[in-house]
Amino acid sequence: MKLLRVGPPGEERPAVLDDAGRLRDLRSLIGQEADLDGAFFASGQVVRVANALLRDELPLFTGVGPHDRVGPPIVRPGKIVCIGLNYRDHAEETGADLPAEPIIFMKAPNTVVGPDDEVLIPRGSVKTDWEVELAVVIGATARYLDSHEAALECVAGYAISNDVSEREFQLERGGQWDKGKSCETFNPLGPWLVTADEVPDPQNLGLRLWVNGELRQNGDTKNMIFGVVEVVRYLSQFMVLEPGDLINTGTPAGVALGMPGQPYLRHGDVLELEIDGLGRQCQTVGQA
Repeated sequence: MKLLRVGPPGEERPAVLDDAGRLRDLRSLIGQEADLDGAFFASGQVVRVANALLRDELPLFTGVGPHDRVGPPIVRPGKIVCIGLNYRDHAEETGADLPAEPIIFMKAPNTVVGPDDEVLIPRGSVKTDWEVELAVVIGATARYLDSHEAALECVAGYAISNDVSEREFQLERGGQWDKGKSCETFNPLGPWLVTADEVPDPQNLGLRLWVNGELRQNGDTKNMIFGVVEVVRYLSQFMVLEPGDLINTGTPAGVALGMPGQPYLRHGDVLELEIDGLGRQCQTVGQA
């Protein structure tokens, strides 16, 4: 099932795509003020939506056209937890040793924007970079999980994330990575949240990114050092993951940081991203 939100920023309405690719309105089922947030996932609404969709009980989404904006598929998450250097080829291209345990950093929740919204180069930036990633949306409270099976039960679904990064801020200005990761617009997300039942193996997904039509990243989640369920299990030993939280699980090789000449993003560049079964994103780069 593909859940999404459509409308101007701050006015998005929750919807689901049916098998014919038509938008179905969720408000009649979950309430006029409800949205795709932690409360939605915690209360078992995903099952209700699936059953209503199966019975053809959801009205068509009206008042939108083909050019209407798709927002991020979840409301601003409580927290965004990111895993660094989680692909073998990405660690190699940056000259880093393979980590013995997942490298964890945080990203500000207000970095999340729609999948086709503008990405802004921060003021003073000279090294803004791209990172296509598989994002995991948490659907149930995860606390001291003791198995991969338990971790999988806490996953609501998956989406495409662009973990945009400013490398000078991240690596050359001291302190933690967060300040190179948390600039505004630095987490385009979506277009859909694809529920976990439609992704039987999250470690078998191709992911790709283009800059101005040139393929830069072409990887596969099977090359993760720490797979999705291990990441969820591991994180639950150090923090409580709550419904609606987001995990960015790392990026494959092909970022500007690891390329000859380091061709960082410039105003007017166009980014395109896709992950098998999770849709596509397209962002134009602007200036803050």
